[in-house]
Amino acid sequence: MSEKQSLGSLVSGLTDDLSTLVRGEIELAKTELRNSARSAASGTGLILGALIVGSTALLFILLTLAWVLVAIGLPIWAGFGIVTLVLVVLTVALGVGGLRRLKSIKGPERAAASLAKTKAAFSRTSPDAG
Repeated sequence: MSEKQSLGSLVSGLTDDLSTLVRGEIELAKTELRNSARSAASGTGLILGALIVGSTALLFILLTLAWVLVAIGLPIWAGFGIVTLVLVVLTVALGVGGLRRLKSIKGPERAAASLAKTKAAFSRTSPDAG
């Protein structure tokens, strides 16, 4: 009888140890995910700051370009008009390219076909089918 008790206590101890190990692994994963989330948030903030500063820099570059065109002899309206026209053309080109790419996206065709085959197979074998 003492053998059975010691075997039972061994199994119980093993179960407790395994449970403790799994809980520890889960806590480790949670801690790592929290740290990763903090890093991702701070990285996102830095990228957002870079985008804001970069947008402001682009605005000043475009203003400088317009004034350079004025300085080489074009009227003010022409210098700024040329820069604006270039921006409009660039905007249209990027927009059309983006729309074409979005229109070329197809849904999960193979998955849908596989799902349809599976559904058909189950509907043929179900007792309600017929």
